[in-house]
Amino acid sequence: MFILDLQSDIPIYRQLVEQIKRMIASGQLQKGDALPSVRDLAVTHSVNPMTISKAYGVLQRDGLLVRQQGKPMQVAALKTRETISKRIERLAPQLEQLILAARQLEVSDHMLLDALNKQLLKSSSKHKEGLCE
Repeated sequence: MFILDLQSDIPIYRQLVEQIKRMIASGQLQKGDALPSVRDLAVTHSVNPMTISKAYGVLQRDGLLVRQQGKPMQVAALKTRETISKRIERLAPQLEQLILAARQLEVSDHMLLDALNKQLLKSSSKHKEGLCE
């Protein structure tokens, strides 16, 4: 369900928060959907349960998740699903970082787009084969 990169400079809890936010924004996670328990997610990804708990806490504080005694963490009631343009807008910071890194490495726009297309194809193939968690 989630893809956590343990080698990334981005903290694990932040990766999880952003992924859940994107899944809620796209409608993949909807009101009332239960999330995996802290323990299950920690075991699945070999991370400290406190890391998962911190991510869930941030999302709960932001009003995106709700906790009910004796039940799994659930997606809170949402106003509406975000439009595709709003979802793309959420990607702007990551796209800016990618563009900056490419410029610093003297990678042309054409080469960057080519590499991105190849990565998208590779990612799509993995997803179809069920290799992504």
